[in-house]
Amino acid sequence: MPSKTRKPKAAQVLPTIPKELIDQFVNGPMSAEAVNAASMAFKKALIERALGAELTHHLGYAAGAVRAFSTSWTGSGSGSNSSPSGAGSLLILQKLAESS
Repeated sequence: MPSKTRKPKAAQVLPTIPKELIDQFVNGPMSAEAVNAASMAFKKALIERALGAELTHHLGYAAGAVRAFSTSWTGSGSGSNSSPSGAGSLLILQKLAESS
């Protein structure tokens, strides 16, 4: 059976990063450990922002905001549920988050 020939993938275009943002991470010569720490911190912040945006999109409201009661989904509102445990059922009371 002849093998398939693969087409080379086009080079991915990376987004440009503003100089001001880089200046916040770099304030002089950096060791390999400092470069790694800065890239890990940036990656963590980027992932947290992306997950927060995804959650906001999924829930329909931003973090810390009060959920609009006009939404039809009420699976996680105030009320009580029971949860099985080793010592019988536990009663779990749920409250809507109140904004301060």
